[in-house]
Amino acid sequence: MHRLRADVTACATGDSMVLLDERAGRYWQLNGTGALVVNALLDGATPEQAAERLAATRPVTPERATTDVRALVAHLVKERLVTDS
Repeated sequence: MHRLRADVTACATGDSMVLLDERAGRYWQLNGTGALVVNALLDGATPEQAAERLAATRPVTPERATTDVRALVAHLVKERLVTDS
């Protein structure tokens, strides 16, 4: 399960989302698709389940959804915005 780090705050902005990294003082703007994925992960979904939700609600193939979710998760981990636990 992926969670936001304790020093990262999420704020919904319409159908998108902003993440604030309080350590670095940086903001990250997620579009509606990114927000859908992050919300799914925060709700306890696995990346695979988040990809299924994405494919069910957006005009994207399941394979592309899986690739995109993995890329987003990898980027969030690289930027130290999320943690596994």
